[in-house]
Amino acid sequence: MTFFDGFAKEKAKVGDLELTIETGKIARQASGAVVMRCADTVLLITAVCAKSAIPGKDFFPLSVEYRENTFASGKIPGGFFKREGRLSTREILVCRIIDRPIRPMFPKGFKNETQIFAQLLSADRACPPEPLAITGASTALYISNAPFHTPVGAVRVGLLNGEMVVNPPQAELGNLDLDMIVAASREAVVMVEGEANEVSEEQVLDALMLAHKSIQPLIDMQERLREQVGKEKMEFEPREYDEEIMEEVATTFHDQFAEVLQTKDKQARGKAASELKGVIHDHFIEKYDAAYEEDDEYEDYYDEKKDDINYAIDKAKRNYVRGRIIKEGKRIDGRGLADVRPIEIELGWLPRVHGSAVFTRGETQASATVTLGTQRDEQRLEVLGEATYERFLFHYNFPAFSVGEARPARGPGRREIGHGNLAGRSLQKVLPSPESFPYTIRVVSDITESNGSSSMASACGGSLAMMQAGVPLRAAVAGVAMGMIQEGKDIAILTDILGDEDHLGDMDFKVTGTNKGICAIQMDIKISGLTRDMLEGALEQARHGRLHILKCMNKYIKTPNPELSTYAPRVVSMEVNTDRIRDIIGPGGKTIKAITEQTGATIEVKETGKINIYSPNEDACQQAVDMINSLTREVVIGTVYLGTITGLKEFGAFVEVLPGQEGFLHISEIFSERIDSIDSVLKEGDELLVKVTEIDSNGKFRLSRKEAIIEQAAQNISNTNEEAGNSTGLEA
Repeated sequence: MTFFDGFAKEKAKVGDLELTIETGKIARQASGAVVMRCADTVLLITAVCAKSAIPGKDFFPLSVEYRENTFASGKIPGGFFKREGRLSTREILVCRIIDRPIRPMFPKGFKNETQIFAQLLSADRACPPEPLAITGASTALYISNAPFHTPVGAVRVGLLNGEMVVNPPQAELGNLDLDMIVAASREAVVMVEGEANEVSEEQVLDALMLAHKSIQPLIDMQERLREQVGKEKMEFEPREYDEEIMEEVATTFHDQFAEVLQTKDKQARGKAASELKGVIHDHFIEKYDAAYEEDDEYEDYYDEKKDDINYAIDKAKRNYVRGRIIKEGKRIDGRGLADVRPIEIELGWLPRVHGSAVFTRGETQASATVTLGTQRDEQRLEVLGEATYERFLFHYNFPAFSVGEARPARGPGRREIGHGNLAGRSLQKVLPSPESFPYTIRVVSDITESNGSSSMASACGGSLAMMQAGVPLRAAVAGVAMGMIQEGKDIAILTDILGDEDHLGDMDFKVTGTNKGICAIQMDIKISGLTRDMLEGALEQARHGRLHILKCMNKYIKTPNPELSTYAPRVVSMEVNTDRIRDIIGPGGKTIKAITEQTGATIEVKETGKINIYSPNEDACQQAVDMINSLTREVVIGTVYLGTITGLKEFGAFVEVLPGQEGFLHISEIFSERIDSIDSVLKEGDELLVKVTEIDSNGKFRLSRKEAIIEQAAQNISNTNEEAGNSTGLEA
């Protein structure tokens, strides 16, 4: 029983988890709103669609917001203001994976302002929120009045201990060899975002097929919910463009389109296309002026038809490029379908940075730089109020000049964060362990020229720059952007797509990896009916493209440089007993500060007893090592030390044999003869030889001066005999 009119609830079983979705109780004034639950993970997802389009919009104004409230995990936000602020990188990435499968499902030409808002209200590590957010966004739109008629669902698929698992627990995400979020409609997979530990193409295909099958109950659930509470869909008819104008543009200017769209250089092609567009508009202006020059009713006829002319131009370009690819196997720049553009590489082109590389593929160019730092340079991340630290940072920048434009630099946008995340996740799979390479690593990829897949150029450039910097990567990583065009039963798969091919294609996907296998994958699919065989062919062609690029990279550098840059910090790692950490730190940090001031080295002391010492000067590193060794040397039983008396008692003396380590010398162990008063033979500050004779279970040790003197005398005799033997040619 419920007090809310229009309340409905549905369930679905996916993998080992049961999902519930309900509507009609929360956020009832939104166009559509649902609450999704899985275990104790709860999300509220709303959708609002404006009733009319904003005049002048030439694109679909869909905005997606995703917010992870820290109260969802029982935490208070950090920082001064103690409330959620700007979106984090993670939240932006989730916004993108919601947007990508949802946007293509709206009808072409729909331009009403639409917003999806997803909030994580309760977080349970048993159920990650990303797939729920995608499914919830689809459901909210599907039951709303928006013209969204094709529901999609999403699951996470992982390869855990050799087995494919649907919706693995969040606690296991770090143990997955393959981790993919897949969104699909009833008919086909529409979006993939994933990373892997060099898995095979066959394993990726198995995961995709399993995901599509597992998503079907989510589609059923949405359809059942719509049957109960779905709103009447707003009427939307795509604008019909003038067929006569489209036919006239395509036939009259066919040869000019062919000439323009076979121009290889991007800038020259853009200029020629702009000039042709002006010629076509002039053609219609003259035509309408001649036909209606004496009729006032038609004096604005050209203005009314301007959008039809622009649409006809775009469609003619699209049809020519796609038709030539399908019929002739030729692309805009004259390449074959599987050809990769020429590759040029320059290593170490920036003298003062720790590592650098310029990777140029055709008209796409990335300048990658590497900076090595200490543990103090790690980035502190706060996810749902819990702090973690990241030792590998990858930053991607896409300035306007890279595409010949002038616009204000506003910092990285969502696209830049998404592309940088794809390249960064790829490289993270081949990094050395913190134990073997205790540096914080920052890679920056600045796109200096762009015409297709700058994120893949960033993966290649980042790999090259790290190897040039001496970062011991397990293997080189390369990436390639692929496309697909389908006309009826004819399919063409394109390797290393251009920007125009990305815009005109039916599927684009990016794959990174090593010679061994895939490290990351990203797919966006605009058509249905893709079979396993078609996807298998696309992934296999991508593998050949990746191996070709890796072969080109190997010509410049095959293995990481054995030496770091002169300007990179040197590091020495050592282990000490955890009980001795306090001796290194000293009271109030006094001791470690003194070592730092004397040597100039940066010293990191971990709770495990591991110590990392960083300095551009190797001598300074060694000096710091020696000072720490002197503080942490362990007393060894049977060893003779030159100690200093630190205190006198009636029955003996305390002697410091190593810094901070004192033993007790009993009065009977000072001389062979009896001593009446210790004050008569010793005083504080005296130095004397002592031998460690006993160490108890608590670490306390006893000393003997008598035994030290005997051992020292025996050593002197041995040395004397050895010298005598050497001088006479006899063995000692």
